[in-house]
Amino acid sequence: MAVNEAFIKIDLHGMRREDAEKTVEKAFASAGPNTYQIQIVHGFNRGTSLKDMIYEEFRSDKRVKRIMPGENQGVTVLVLKDLY
Repeated sequence: MAVNEAFIKIDLHGMRREDAEKTVEKAFASAGPNTYQIQIVHGFNRGTSLKDMIYEEFRSDKRVKRIMPGENQGVTVLVLKDLY
């Protein structure tokens, strides 16, 4: 079932790499045609390994137009399509 939201936000705090990757995949599965971004909160200190996983696993994913930093160092944004 697709979510009809422009932005999906998920929190990966305290997750292992495998669980975090599954959570991101679930976000993709729930993204609807009007979803522009998936905002991923991974944390800064201990979240850097999750941030690395996001870049490794999704930088060449055809569903992702680009990956960019979020509002702080503990957030990464997967851009699925441009707003304009």
